[in-house]
Amino acid sequence: MNFKFLKTAISLLTILTIFSCEKDSEASIVEEQEEGDEIVTTNFSYTVVDTNVSDFYSNDAIISVPIKGDDFYGQDATYNGNQPSYTDNGDGTVTDNVTGLMWQQDMGDKMSYADAVALVETFNLGEYTDWRIPTIKELYSLAQFTGRCFGDDAVDMFIDVNYFNQPIGNESIGEREIDGQTWSVTQYVGEIMTGKEAVFGYNFVDGRLKGYPKYKPATGAANTMYFRMVRGNTSYGKNDFVDNEDGTITDNATGLMWQQADNGENYDWENGLKYAESLILADYSDWRMPNAKELQTIVDYTRSPQTTNSPAIDPLFSCTEITDYNGNSGQYGYYWTSSPLQDGPTPYTDAVYFCFGEAEGEMNGVLLDVHGAGAQRNDPKSGSTADYPDTFGPQGDIRKVYNFVRCVRNVN
Repeated sequence: MNFKFLKTAISLLTILTIFSCEKDSEASIVEEQEEGDEIVTTNFSYTVVDTNVSDFYSNDAIISVPIKGDDFYGQDATYNGNQPSYTDNGDGTVTDNVTGLMWQQDMGDKMSYADAVALVETFNLGEYTDWRIPTIKELYSLAQFTGRCFGDDAVDMFIDVNYFNQPIGNESIGEREIDGQTWSVTQYVGEIMTGKEAVFGYNFVDGRLKGYPKYKPATGAANTMYFRMVRGNTSYGKNDFVDNEDGTITDNATGLMWQQADNGENYDWENGLKYAESLILADYSDWRMPNAKELQTIVDYTRSPQTTNSPAIDPLFSCTEITDYNGNSGQYGYYWTSSPLQDGPTPYTDAVYFCFGEAEGEMNGVLLDVHGAGAQRNDPKSGSTADYPDTFGPQGDIRKVYNFVRCVRNVN
């Protein structure tokens, strides 16, 4: 069943009923917010595209639609944002009707960062010549969290394959199927692993955003990734923050209002959802846990603990400082999102988080920043760290299970 369609229909019926009873428009807005369905924000320079998630999850299974007050209410599918909408222009380009960005449909072969920078200078597609390499925020606008992988194997892409060609890794040359990462133009301001330069990219095959080494660690040769060129809406990804001086920050570019400071507490995913749904701040009670694409809008990729001694977020915001597993101070935690990430034989156990501090992992017994501040990974929704191996994946991602929450609401 298409739950998002059903919820939208219910919301529209509710509004029509209210108007037929000659209640004022304010009442209709209150009713719609109480249902918690429609959170569409259009006509912004940095309009956030919905994740396209319509299924509901417990800690380990798909569940029926929770209602307000139920466990797991407030997760991604509860709220209906700006639904993905594309137009195939028939000339090798695709227009995103929500963001106003036009995209290259087929990426071709992998190439080095330097080669992509050179290529885009003379790139001509669809009779347009003003193409550019996308920023990581532009690139992430295409992500859809209906994808799934199974370890190293691809299952369902994290992009709409009805419009975009998404290649996978070539196993015949030793790659994994999930080695289909797409680079952005955004370079990490710090260093990953042991002093390595990195470029942020999103993996539309496995659903993670990471800083990937610019050069191959083993040989020093230029690394290669896919690139998908973009044009149009040069304001996309640029924030316009205002401190409301009441514990909230408004981003006039996205139409979202944010909790200025986290509350210093760590939650498992279910209790993080409950905290967000119950928050009353600055006389607003319609706060929620942000989905992955909403939370990424406030990552500041010009900042990091290594280079600015700060989290990767605008200084108007506050993040609780933590010590890492080695006792190093000056670090910052993971922040939950309401979005799922499906991977492996038990695909419903994890949710997405963002690293506003270093994205730490343990490699060869050494704790390192392996993916860069601003990376997006995933954690188990429930249990304790003792229930799982300390690390996950080839770069030894540190598992925490209990993470911070920064709440969001729509500016009405």
